[in-house]
Amino acid sequence: MVLRHFAIHNIISSVSSYTFLMAPIDNVYTKEEVNMLVQAAVAEAKEMDAELMRKHNRNATIISMILGLICLALFLDGLLRILGIVPPFMDLDVGIIDEIVERVEEDVMPQVQKYQHYIPGL
Repeated sequence: MVLRHFAIHNIISSVSSYTFLMAPIDNVYTKEEVNMLVQAAVAEAKEMDAELMRKHNRNATIISMILGLICLALFLDGLLRILGIVPPFMDLDVGIIDEIVERVEEDVMPQVQKYQHYIPGL
């Protein structure tokens, strides 16, 4: 077996001959001192947490503003291209104003002309 190769009796004899010494009373904390140390550590941890949350919120706000401005710029670019104010990009014409004018002239104007005498000001 593997255990036969280890000198277990040497380990046991060294542990049994070791004497545990009690530390002097000056090095021992009282319960009140321990509570004060714990309260100080908790307060420090809360302060660190609050500081990290402020930093995270600031960074997240900046990232959100950048992404929002990019989305708004792309939306506005697309809207202006659809309305025909900005010229087409790479020959991709998405302008719909001309099509709307043609449909209104073909479909709506004949209907309006039928009832033109009913509409004042036309």
